[in-house]
Amino acid sequence: MENKCGNNLINPNWGKHGYIQVYTGNGKGKTTASLGLAMRALGRCWKVLIIMFTKGGDDYGELNSFRNLSPEIAENLTIVQAGLDRIVYKNNQTQDDAEEIKKGWELAKKAIKNDEYNLIILDEANIALDLQLIDLNEMLEVLKNKPEEMEIVLTGRNAKPEIIEIAHLVSEIKPIKHYWDTGVIARKGIEY
Repeated sequence: MENKCGNNLINPNWGKHGYIQVYTGNGKGKTTASLGLAMRALGRCWKVLIIMFTKGGDDYGELNSFRNLSPEIAENLTIVQAGLDRIVYKNNQTQDDAEEIKKGWELAKKAIKNDEYNLIILDEANIALDLQLIDLNEMLEVLKNKPEEMEIVLTGRNAKPEIIEIAHLVSEIKPIKHYWDTGVIARKGIEY
């Protein structure tokens, strides 16, 4: 079957400039927004890299969906999980967490430097920065020197002011009301 995207060149002038986007805040939907953007980009034949910092394991609905994309779309998508199979907080982080996140960050730096993708999503990078598992100054340097047409998205709570300052788009997702406050636990298909 012929790829409906035709010649899938990197940076085929869909846009003249790529931007840095940040989805942060304490509300639900930061990863969801970035993955919606990934689906939109894939639908336009963009090459997409998603690195999921602090997220390992296999029980994510979005991973199931991505595994079932058509072959011509799936060939443009790379997903890397750079985390263990649990949620990482300041009080439970381990050396294994640091090593997984470091591997993911090294891959991200290489992909950015080599201009391998049109869109790179660094899911929960703000958390990794907040936990000091990625060096803030190094992240800033990489972002400031990204390829001109590459779009990069960082998600996660507690975005650093320095990241917000260099970003071109920052959305703060603020909780107004959440059913978790009434004791509802995470639900398959909605939260994961």
